[in-house]
Amino acid sequence: MKSLSRSAVLLPKPLAYRALALLVYAAIWAVSSAVSLPASAQQRTILAFGDSLTAGYQLRQSDGFAPQLETALRAEGIPANVINAGVSGDTSARGLERLDWTLNRLDRKPDLVILELGANDMLRSLSPRETLRNLNAILEELAARDIEVLLAGMLAPSQVGEDEARYFNAVYPFLAKRHDVPLYPFFMREAAFRPHLLLEDGLHPNAEGVRRIVSGILPAVRRALDEAP
Repeated sequence: MKSLSRSAVLLPKPLAYRALALLVYAAIWAVSSAVSLPASAQQRTILAFGDSLTAGYQLRQSDGFAPQLETALRAEGIPANVINAGVSGDTSARGLERLDWTLNRLDRKPDLVILELGANDMLRSLSPRETLRNLNAILEELAARDIEVLLAGMLAPSQVGEDEARYFNAVYPFLAKRHDVPLYPFFMREAAFRPHLLLEDGLHPNAEGVRRIVSGILPAVRRALDEAP
């Protein structure tokens, strides 16, 4: 099998690929959003809104971020329905484009949105200023809808220019402060640079890598839920 290059893994594909990715996203989203708990137990709805790191690239559906986070929350006695709203290849601009569509199709307003976007902006060498504008617009829309947010940050790799890396890395703390939302500084913190926790491409987490990511972000999710109405 032909190996996938770095750009073939995380970066946006031609329109045909993106159409397929969106169809898969819509199908998974429909299934996950349709899962409901008994009325007496249904307390928290979380929307995991991101790219392939959220979507569960090349993983079984049950091994992705949203299902594993839901399982972890329930194991701690928190009834939760975590909806997978990740699309592989999405940039912050693509995420902004589909935000309204995603929110408007939900049966109820989510108690929390975990916002994880920006990795593909960085890998495509898009200007951090563009990432800042797009994420800011997403956060403004979520605030207008009175939806709590946990912002999941990314860090630029070492091969990115020093100035661009410094600016990109500052985007997430700046936005968290500006919008007064909690920040989980690096979504991949528990899996990055650990080959045994990554797929062969060296970029995406495997099932165990996702489990470690969930374990790392879980306290921040719990705190964000505690602060949600």
